[in-house]
Amino acid sequence: MCIWCQKTVHDECMKNSLKNEKCDFGEFKNLIIPPSYLTSINQMRKDKKTDYAMLAYKLGKQWTPLIILANSRSGTNMGEGLLGEFRILLNPVQVFDITKTPPIKALQLCTLLPCYSARVLVCGGDGTVGWVLDAVDEMKIKGQEKYIPQVAILPLGTGNDLSNTLGWGTSYAGEIPVAQVLRNVMEAEGIKLDRWKVQVTNKGYYNLRKPKEFTMNNYFSVGPDALMALNFHAHREKSPSLFSSRILNKAVYLFYGTKDCLVQECKDLNKKVELELDGERVELPNLEGIIVLNIGYWGGGCRLWEGMGDETYPLARHDDGLLEVVGVYGSFHCAQIQVKLANPFRIGQAHTVRLILKCSMMPMQVDGEPWAQGPCTVTITHKTHALMLYFSGEQTDDDVSSTSDQEDIKDTE
Repeated sequence: MCIWCQKTVHDECMKNSLKNEKCDFGEFKNLIIPPSYLTSINQMRKDKKTDYAMLAYKLGKQWTPLIILANSRSGTNMGEGLLGEFRILLNPVQVFDITKTPPIKALQLCTLLPCYSARVLVCGGDGTVGWVLDAVDEMKIKGQEKYIPQVAILPLGTGNDLSNTLGWGTSYAGEIPVAQVLRNVMEAEGIKLDRWKVQVTNKGYYNLRKPKEFTMNNYFSVGPDALMALNFHAHREKSPSLFSSRILNKAVYLFYGTKDCLVQECKDLNKKVELELDGERVELPNLEGIIVLNIGYWGGGCRLWEGMGDETYPLARHDDGLLEVVGVYGSFHCAQIQVKLANPFRIGQAHTVRLILKCSMMPMQVDGEPWAQGPCTVTITHKTHALMLYFSGEQTDDDVSSTSDQEDIKDTE
């Protein structure tokens, strides 16, 4: 069997008629980086030449080489097995375990490929995707913008809301072959994703520490969902071996959500915070939580902004430079929204969000990374765009309600 094109022939056939036949790299030839290409690149670099266009021309206009960045610790260590399967179907040189080779180093392979040609498949949770997108931003800072790849996702984490928003589903557990995953990547279309800067400045004139800065792809929140995330992370830090399955992880989340329904640790949030949307002060009802959304999905698969879908509101988009801001009345209200028994309190849409925590200590989180925060000012502003891949081949029931806005996104590209 040929390790590149996966064709299998008898020894006699090989001797008699196929001995001189050249391998065409098979079904995934447009994703594979051939060994001959890398050999030629090495020679060109020795000769101090950097024009790789002629080499790429020989491989055809459809050549969009794919780099695999897999987190071997994601998805109950499913990433480890995926690494081996991808190395069989592609050139092992283009498959990286990012726990051993950081994304910024792995992505330097893009600079040896034709401009604007590379694609990346991130195998991991939303946190892993954020790590890779941060590395892509570093490429921009280094002046390597023309080598920036388009990013697809194979979801291995627990929440995977960004993956779900971009059509890649909520989780991957080996239900489709790796070969089909590669076919899906070849069919995917390029879109843009807004990325946001979240700046947290502690209150006080004599605080000499720099403001904390985060990059947000999914959402920021203060209140019960941040509290659940904070309790979950604290529990996992103490007993990491207990958090080995998605089902158990979600059960722990449910436990902390149920506990907060009884305790109501975040009550009277509206008395503790001030909220501004594009510089305009907003009067708040008796809320326990505020959630600022960049993407359509939240909380492991819920379309929060649309709610039950029984009211007409501008659809949420992830490329329009607008954030959707909603309020929740508590953990029980969050649970009702997730099963479509209630709507969130829709506060509005804005280009810039400013939240002032006047007193008390409150849980906050950015993209699932929680912390306990004292009095401060949180400012959320647009940072940049990421080039992503959207897969429309499969559609869940929840996606039906957002079909029209995804089509609008593609029409504007």
